[in-house]
Amino acid sequence: MIKRVALGVSGGVDSAVAALLLKNKGFDVQGVFMKNWDIADEKGSCRADEDYKDASQLCKQLNIKLHHVNFVKEYWNEVFCNLVKEYETGNTPNPDILCNRNVKFNYFYKYSMEHLKADAIATGHYANTSFGPYLEHYNPNEGVKLLRAKDTKKDQTFFLCQVQQEALKKTMFPLGNLMKWEVKHIATENNLEKFAFKHESMGICFIGSRNFQDFIEEYIPDKPGKFVDIDTGQIVGEHKGIHKWTLGQRSRLPGLPEAYFTCKKNAEDNIIYVAKGTKHPSFHGSLLFTTKPHWIHSKPKELKKDNILTCDFKFQHTEEWASCKVCQCNDGLLVKLEKSKRALTPGQFAVFYRGDECLGSAKILNSAPSNFTLYYLQNGTLKTAKKIIEEGQCRKMENFSEKQKLVNKVGNS
Repeated sequence: MIKRVALGVSGGVDSAVAALLLKNKGFDVQGVFMKNWDIADEKGSCRADEDYKDASQLCKQLNIKLHHVNFVKEYWNEVFCNLVKEYETGNTPNPDILCNRNVKFNYFYKYSMEHLKADAIATGHYANTSFGPYLEHYNPNEGVKLLRAKDTKKDQTFFLCQVQQEALKKTMFPLGNLMKWEVKHIATENNLEKFAFKHESMGICFIGSRNFQDFIEEYIPDKPGKFVDIDTGQIVGEHKGIHKWTLGQRSRLPGLPEAYFTCKKNAEDNIIYVAKGTKHPSFHGSLLFTTKPHWIHSKPKELKKDNILTCDFKFQHTEEWASCKVCQCNDGLLVKLEKSKRALTPGQFAVFYRGDECLGSAKILNSAPSNFTLYYLQNGTLKTAKKIIEEGQCRKMENFSEKQKLVNKVGNS
């Protein structure tokens, strides 16, 4: 029987209402405030200190004991250092996914089980599981499935795509069947107005309101290189490092009649290739390769039988779903999208869904040659561009050719 529940309390409205709901259900709620970052922002303040004050006020108001735990070292070693390493190699990581996997559903879970002797943990995430919002369907002999929240716009299962079974099986999501407006309404109806109207933080927590490029240069030294027009091969500007730019981002090159956008990065030569406009074909691709996947409940039966998995795909939380076919390789997955996607970005996670279930995810290693690349290699036009592409794709094409049979298998299925 579940009695004691350790709740991650952030100082925001979601964890505040989650605390209230758990309390009303009769659970012995233990609040846990996790401090994951302790470096002051550009204004000389640390947001975690303000959030802790709010969390303390909430727990005092609801008569909940609050525990303050410091995971700064763990976050630095297992999230932030990974982020820096990824940016140095030209990739664009997702620290929110890593934080949930390595900190919240790892160290927070273990702390709650071992030190607080909790029977379960809870968070204010908008998510559901097959065990129910309060683990009312908990079965220790079954695996748990991660399911989308009722509020599809606020659904956060994308960020939980790397969570392990052990922690997920004992996690409550009290907000899973509520809309965001209902959560705020519950707060205002229960004297929690302060939290209902508190400004909600967006983006990466440790950057604050700073410009990303200004922030990252504190940890990665500048490495000047060239911006090169993908069509002409001409140098159109200089950059201070490939780590400061991501695919699809406007390059902000001065003195040019048309806007350029980042379409390709060559880490070895420290070159950023750019293209005019947002609809240039160099941005679009429909085939990508990933690392070995993490399946949340279990490996899909189609892949167990060496068949093709048909499901939905996302690599950014706010983007639209794309139907895809997935084939397993020795070192990861090959993913074929039904329709091309813009700026498929190495370092991001390919997240897979079937219906309301989040099946799992895998980090994107690279995409296959884009529509633009294939066209120019086949037609031989724009010789300068053809040369650039051939040089940049040679190593990728070696791996690509090894998987050509799998590509054909996916395409013909």
